[in-house]
Amino acid sequence: PSVLLTEEQMIDVMSDVYVLENAINHRRGKGIKVTNLKSKGFDAIFSHYGINDSIFSLNMDYYNENPEKMKLVMDSVNARFQRIQQEQKVSKIK
Repeated sequence: PSVLLTEEQMIDVMSDVYVLENAINHRRGKGIKVTNLKSKGFDAIFSHYGINDSIFSLNMDYYNENPEKMKLVMDSVNARFQRIQQEQKVSKIK
């Protein structure tokens, strides 16, 4: 891609995407309308990182074509998401 995101940048973007998609799925499961939430969420994420959907897509293609790098990214995203969930559980207890 013309703009290659580093592994750390990809982890940050993918973590936010993962949180967004889980929030959307949670709302759907509760019967809450999610009209435009996904597109608005992606727009906000991409804007925050100074990229657009085509840069993200090209980077996804790049990382998918490099399975070892993608595994590292996804393992880090999953670890980050698990840490967030654990922190939320702890804060609910307090």
